[in-house]
Amino acid sequence: MKTQMRNPTLLLLLLLSSQLCSVFSWKKDEFRNCNQTPFCKRARARKPSSSSLIAQDVAIFDGELTAKLFPEKTQENPDEQDQDRIKPLVLTLSVYQDGILRLKIDEDPKLDPPKKRFEVPDVILPEFSNKKLWLQKLSTETIGGDTGPSTIVYLLDGYEAVLRHDPFEVYVREKGGNRVISLNSHGLFDFEQLRVKRDGEEWEERFKGHTDKRPYGPQSISFDVSFYGADHVYGIPERATSFALKPTRGPGIEDSEPYRLFNLDVFEYIHESPFGLYGSIPLMISHGKSRGTSGFFWLNAAEMQIDVLGSGWDAESGISLPSSQSRIDTLWMSEAGIVDAFFFVGPGPKDVVRQYTSVTGTPAMPQLFALAYHQCRWNYRDEEDVEQVDSKFDEHDIPYDVLWLDIEHTDGKRYLTWDRMLFPHPEEMQRKLAAKGRHMVTIVDPHIKRDDSYFLHKEATEKRYYVRDATGKDYDGWCWSGSSSYLDVLRPEVRSWWAEKFSLENYVGSTPSLYIWNDMNEPSVFNGPEVTMPRDALHQEDAEHRELHNAYGYYFHMATADGLVKRGDGKDRPFVLSRAVFAGSQRHGAIWTGDNTAEWDHLRVSVPMILTLGLTGISFSGADVGGFFGNPEPELLVRWYQLGAYYPFFRGHAHHDTKRREPWLFGDRNTERIREAIHIRYMLLPYFYTLFREANTSGVPVVRPLWMEFPSEEATFSNDEAFMIGSSLLVQGIYTEHARHASVYLPGKESWYEVKTGVAYKGGRTHKLDVNEESVPAFQRAGTIIPRKDRFRRSSTQMVNDPYTLVIALNSSQAAEGELYVDDGRSFEFHQGAYIHRRFVFSDGKLTSLNLAPTPPGQAQFSSECVIERIILQGLSTGQKSALIEPENQKAEIEKGPLLLHSRQGPTVVTIRKPNVRIVDDWVIKLL
Repeated sequence: MKTQMRNPTLLLLLLLSSQLCSVFSWKKDEFRNCNQTPFCKRARARKPSSSSLIAQDVAIFDGELTAKLFPEKTQENPDEQDQDRIKPLVLTLSVYQDGILRLKIDEDPKLDPPKKRFEVPDVILPEFSNKKLWLQKLSTETIGGDTGPSTIVYLLDGYEAVLRHDPFEVYVREKGGNRVISLNSHGLFDFEQLRVKRDGEEWEERFKGHTDKRPYGPQSISFDVSFYGADHVYGIPERATSFALKPTRGPGIEDSEPYRLFNLDVFEYIHESPFGLYGSIPLMISHGKSRGTSGFFWLNAAEMQIDVLGSGWDAESGISLPSSQSRIDTLWMSEAGIVDAFFFVGPGPKDVVRQYTSVTGTPAMPQLFALAYHQCRWNYRDEEDVEQVDSKFDEHDIPYDVLWLDIEHTDGKRYLTWDRMLFPHPEEMQRKLAAKGRHMVTIVDPHIKRDDSYFLHKEATEKRYYVRDATGKDYDGWCWSGSSSYLDVLRPEVRSWWAEKFSLENYVGSTPSLYIWNDMNEPSVFNGPEVTMPRDALHQEDAEHRELHNAYGYYFHMATADGLVKRGDGKDRPFVLSRAVFAGSQRHGAIWTGDNTAEWDHLRVSVPMILTLGLTGISFSGADVGGFFGNPEPELLVRWYQLGAYYPFFRGHAHHDTKRREPWLFGDRNTERIREAIHIRYMLLPYFYTLFREANTSGVPVVRPLWMEFPSEEATFSNDEAFMIGSSLLVQGIYTEHARHASVYLPGKESWYEVKTGVAYKGGRTHKLDVNEESVPAFQRAGTIIPRKDRFRRSSTQMVNDPYTLVIALNSSQAAEGELYVDDGRSFEFHQGAYIHRRFVFSDGKLTSLNLAPTPPGQAQFSSECVIERIILQGLSTGQKSALIEPENQKAEIEKGPLLLHSRQGPTVVTIRKPNVRIVDDWVIKLL
């Protein structure tokens, strides 16, 4: 330790050099597989019907069904005094509005277990408890060939929950009898109870020179979950693999790993791997043509492994399940925690997402600027570099909204500080950006440098706010700052203290236009087991890190976002980007998919990764455009910008070892292509902002799988090369170099209009299209109306008062509709009704603007003088020359105009010119 203190820099360099292979690149043997993870190996070895639990003492208490799960007595083990006997478990079933069933199973606290098992706090919305339906009575039914009864609970009109007593099983069924989701149908339920260690018993686990003391011994839980009527299952991020989850066990599947949910810092991750990355959301959603959509969520923050079981995996089990329904079986395994599971009945895709986000929260409404383009690099060197990059965007007529600073901007990697040699005037630097409507983001990671002169470390040490090691001392791990400690953000008082550090007084050099980036918050520990914190580290009330690992970054993200809210006196919406993700992260900010690589495969896999995050509540996500590692060829970089312009979160980012790659460094032609891609994003900001409001109110993601909009079309179920933006746009990426053709499936019975050319293509078929390097295929769905802003400024802030364009794509009935949501783009006043929400409906030759914003007396008001200056009509079958605007009784001309305002040589379309109707007003425009 003295040597470390004498030359910490040298020691850090030596440490980092030894970690380069394991941390900075994918190295499979540096991470545990299932066979090296005892709880996973034990659970996978269990055979169907090995569970012997029986539900007894079924009753109603406090509006919930309660029961005890007793082990079935056997002749092999009749001795009830045996210290290894299984004690009865406590079960509760509760029902909530919208057909949500919650199952909890835990040890009985009356039987004095060695400690209380961990339950994940502050994830479920507080108001969710108000949606509980209080059970008044229970009914029983003897089902099939059972010898005893099952208890039936009303769930929702058309749905019931069933607790089968012997053998224990829980499932949801339609009243007609068809099952939806079931738990323990294959008898794989296992609950390792806490107990006192016996003399000579070995509980420690070792991996790669690290020892996990495991003072409470084995405490894992596993069970099977079946989805009925399912063709595919999706969800359980985060990993770089296909959107539809592939089987991991079963006939013909050899040497496959389960899908792992364990937040890890994985540099240069590989695609097509079930290996877990930076985040974990234990939500699985099934979808099928016959049944629709259902979901299962296990609120548990310990390491989890999940098998998707291939057809025939249980051929020799002897268990008979309904054969009239297709079914996908899964095995869920967790190292610790309790069973706290939610069943979502759907039946539609948007129903399941709405049900899930009613539990964990809908996505936060971001500020408008956050939806625009972000420019990042590790690192912009100094204030001169920042100023040059900023001016070059203007010189090349490329808009951007946010410039990011990575870790090198700090004083010796002490967060919330500045290197005053490189950034001597940080406030002035930020104000210069703000004068153009731009913002800055700085990085703030959770590891705090152990330096007695550093104010954060000094305060945290004095207040005993750090995570402790297994001996009770402040945990000391290594990360970018060298010797570091980590805040115990599980504790609310620590989160509150951390939030205060973002005030303008405490974060010296910050201004109100500065926002935050949380990286390395899995948490990453370079010298820790699997590059993370030891599992036996201790949090509040001696909760072990193993019990809450996957939620650590979530709590850090929460505290940082709360800090920005406090900084603005509750008036300013925060922007915080996080790498680690857990259920509920959507309430606190944006997520990105981590340290990807400049490869075509990583461009390709970004789409299923973002789709999966959206399906599990995280609407605001994106991948680093261009790839974090490596030097992309110009064609790859251009294609990435063209696709990334449609990500919910749009940021270019690169490692410090890569060549500079600002958009103007690849020749005039490629600069023009990248500029065009970014312009497309700015043009569509009104549409994106409207979709983010939809996500904020309903949970429905901004970027969606095709089957969310076309749930009965089987051709969409495994398509993860294309995606929907809202219900109106479909985008198909180009994922190979020198591509000259692309096959694009356009679902539905109506036509689709190519965004750049206006050419109509029939729906319900695959089209082989010619493509060039100018754009990726994007289509507007017939029957929709999209709001745009066609004038380009330096930033989104400077576009606020610009006029709108409405693009109407008429369907076969000559009808279309769409929405526009507008507020001040910054504050929380929209919660008090200060917003504009319009529905535009075109039918019978007229366009009507309808108000969707309620205006009760006393609510805040928001107004705008913005007008609609162009209305584009695609697919119009009649040839009118003018239009009448009511109630003003004014005429507007109909003529041919450009589809894209900035592309004068592009196609022309039927356009109502300068109707100049205000977006805030009710009006009707009739074609004459």
